[in-house]
Amino acid sequence: MPEGETRYMIFLLALSLGIDAFAVATSCGMSVPKFRERQAFGLAIYFGLFQAGMAAIGAFAGSHFSAQVDRVGHIIAFALLVLIGGHMIFETLRKNKKEETIQSLSQLRMLTLAVATSIDALAAGVSLGLTGGNLIFSCTVIGVVAFGMTLVGGFLGGHVGEKFSGKASIIGGLVLIALGVRSLF
Repeated sequence: MPEGETRYMIFLLALSLGIDAFAVATSCGMSVPKFRERQAFGLAIYFGLFQAGMAAIGAFAGSHFSAQVDRVGHIIAFALLVLIGGHMIFETLRKNKKEETIQSLSQLRMLTLAVATSIDALAAGVSLGLTGGNLIFSCTVIGVVAFGMTLVGGFLGGHVGEKFSGKASIIGGLVLIALGVRSLF
C-alpha cells in the first residue's frame, strides 16, 4: 500500500476510534454542572494518552493475545460504561429537586472512562503491529485525534448541559449505557 494511502487509513482508524471518546466527552460535558475548559482539557489528555498508549500496547502484544482482547475487551468496556452511566442516572434521580446535582469529573472517573473508551484501540493496535507500519506515527495520530475529538465533545456537551441542566445528566448516562451496549456488538 502506498505511504499516502496508509496515512489516510491511519487517520480513518483514528477517527473511528475517537468517536467513542467524542460521545463520552459530550456526555461528561452535559452531566457535570459548570463544565469548564480545565475539565475538557483534562479529559482530552486522558483520552488522547490512553488511545495512543493502548494502541501501542496492542501493537506490541501482537497476534498472540488478539483473540483474548477481542473476547474480553468488549465485556470490560460494556461493564465500565454501563456502571458509570447507570450511576449518573441514579444520582440524578436520587437528588432532591432543591439540591443541586453534584456530578464531579474526578481523576478516577476520567481514568475509568479513558480505559473504557480505549479498549478498542488496544485491539486495533494488534492489527497495527501485524501490518509492520510506522507505529510511532500511527499511535501519535490516534492520540492526537482522540485528544481533539474529546476536547470538541467536552465543549459541545458543556454548552448543551448548561441549557438542559438536570436532564443532561440523565441523557449523558443513557449515552454511556448505549455506548456500553454497542461495545458488546
